[in-house]
Amino acid sequence: MKSLPATHAHDFLMIQNHTISLLSPVTIGKYRIAACPRPLGSGRFEARVSIASGRGSASTDRVMRFSDDFSTYDAAAHYALSQGINWVCDATRTQ
Repeated sequence: MKSLPATHAHDFLMIQNHTISLLSPVTIGKYRIAACPRPLGSGRFEARVSIASGRGSASTDRVMRFSDDFSTYDAAAHYALSQGINWVCDATRTQ
C-alpha cells in the first residue's frame, strides 16, 4: 500500500472547512467510548457517542444522540465523549 505525501494527509481531516480532531476512544473498565459526530445539512454537527462492551457474539454497542447541535466537529466530539464518560461512570457506580 502506498502512503500519501505528508502535504496531502491533512486533506482527509477536513469537513466543511473545519479541521476535525482525532479524539481517541477512551476505555473505562469494560467500556470503550468513542465520539462519532455527524454533519447536519445546516452545516452544524450532531453529537453522538458509541459505548461498546464485550467481545464477539457477547458484544453490545449503545449509540446515543444528543438534541443540541454544534458549530464545529470538535465541539460535538468533545461534548459526546464527555457525555459518554459520564454515562459509564454513572453505570459503573451502581454496580
